[in-house]
Amino acid sequence: MEDMHHFMIEFFVSGTILLGTGMLFVLLFRYIGLGAVLGYLVAGVIVGPHVLGFVSEAESILAFAEIGIVLLLFLVGLELSPKRLWQARADIFLLGPLQVILCGLALFGAVSYFYGSFSWQAALVIALPLALSSTAQVLPLLQSNGRLKTEYGSKSFSILLFQDISIVPLLAIVAALSRAPEQPGALSGWLLLSFGALAIIILVLAGHYILSPLLKLIGKVSERELFIVAGLFTVCASAALMQLIGLSAALGAFIAGVMLAESPYRHELEADIDPFRSLLLGLFFLAVGMLLDLDVLWSNPVKIIISAFALVLIKIAVIFAIGRFRGMSKQSSIVMALFLSQGGEFGFVLFAAAQNALLIEAQAASLFGAVITLSMASTPFLIIAAQKYIAWRNKAITEIEEDEEIEQGCIIIVGHGRFGQNVAQIVMGAGYVVTLIDQEPDQIQLSGQFGRKVFYGDGTRIELLRRAGADNAKAILFCGDDRDISAETLVPIRHVFPHLKLYVRSYDRRQVLNLMPDENVKIYREMIGSAMNMAREAIIDNGTEEYLADNVVREFQFRDTARLQAQYTEKDLAAGSNYSLGADMSDHYDMKEQK
Repeated sequence: MEDMHHFMIEFFVSGTILLGTGMLFVLLFRYIGLGAVLGYLVAGVIVGPHVLGFVSEAESILAFAEIGIVLLLFLVGLELSPKRLWQARADIFLLGPLQVILCGLALFGAVSYFYGSFSWQAALVIALPLALSSTAQVLPLLQSNGRLKTEYGSKSFSILLFQDISIVPLLAIVAALSRAPEQPGALSGWLLLSFGALAIIILVLAGHYILSPLLKLIGKVSERELFIVAGLFTVCASAALMQLIGLSAALGAFIAGVMLAESPYRHELEADIDPFRSLLLGLFFLAVGMLLDLDVLWSNPVKIIISAFALVLIKIAVIFAIGRFRGMSKQSSIVMALFLSQGGEFGFVLFAAAQNALLIEAQAASLFGAVITLSMASTPFLIIAAQKYIAWRNKAITEIEEDEEIEQGCIIIVGHGRFGQNVAQIVMGAGYVVTLIDQEPDQIQLSGQFGRKVFYGDGTRIELLRRAGADNAKAILFCGDDRDISAETLVPIRHVFPHLKLYVRSYDRRQVLNLMPDENVKIYREMIGSAMNMAREAIIDNGTEEYLADNVVREFQFRDTARLQAQYTEKDLAAGSNYSLGADMSDHYDMKEQK
């Protein structure tokens, strides 16, 4: 009992020191513009065993704080429905393998050349972990300011997701090269991969046949706390299943998030879990800073600094080349390369596995652990450099700043692609002053060549809309191909700017149904008009009288509106199928009159 008392005292004292120091340095580094991650890393170094020695259990804290990564991947999964994930499969399974393999080979060559004392096996198990980037550091940066929706953001996320998956084959490579005596009951690499695929299938099936009915049942009971417990149970169960067979717990949590992405309760989950995620991620970076072995750093300062610099430089070059190969713009490629240039937290896991496999010594693991930590510390500076580079390189991309004097239009158009360009011409032709916003650098550059001033930014951000003149504007027209705009997205805009009229281009029927709860939003389906025009012209050209063609189009519009209303009322896409226009038209129109 006394031991437990001392443990609790030590626990609360250590927690107070860590959180207090972390808060102080994060405030300081935020104030000078270097970001929270670097503040946590520096705070961890100072309170850790190698400087002040206030807190010494870095490994235990790191193990506990890795729950933050698990929750982070769960929250990201909540933002991605299976449909969206399937649409990104080419990036996940093309860009991801290219990044891991090419960066791994380049770093293998560098380690073999500069550290000639290593065997090729040791060089390989050092290089491959260095090829991975920091999910815990990069994802929060991508999630801020809508970066995850940009070209470089979505492709960076695809690479990070594949990196989490690649932990499995990388551990299998370490196990295959191991010089340690074989552990009884250990799984082979191929067996581990097979179990991983089976576990993913089990999770998907469980989400469909068990989790969805369970959430409906809890929804009927209307116990909010019980629903949160069920959601967290899903996260823990998915992560535990993956961890049990030797895979990444974060991957299991991501799959759990995807399973709940289309749940009506996902927004509540996000709001409830996000504070815990932020706190645990902060602890994670504090622990990483504490693990930085300053003795190793002081004994090899030049070697470690040069190695960290070489790591960042090699990854920037390789990832930039991959982005250009994939058809990304120069700006997006360089920003993606800068975001992913650091080493990652899974490097510590793989170095430990390599050490246990007798492939590298403890000193080498500490040395390259310090290299990863320094590379992570460089990321905030590189992001600042990326933003300045884009502003200098492409002056057509103008971020709307608070002190910038712009011609504020009475109509704001968000999205200047093929749809928005036509809308903008008509609105300007009617004599309205227009402010154009887009977040695709290539499109902004192209518009600039035709004399159109387009500002860069996420048109759903309140602060950006205010700077664009929303306080005095008459309307906002959302003309971009943004499938994430929903009634929930527009609530803050309507609350802050109640005088504005909102017009939204919808991608498909699902988005229309999602927007329908807000009766003050006018919805325009992007293809319905051209589809009706094309069908009308086709049947007229092939013998149908014009008055009959017009009647058919009007009947279609009437039935389609009724079907939409039925789908919205019943919350079911299958509802209203009896309104579909088809063979029953012979009952309404005598097609023989055409001939």
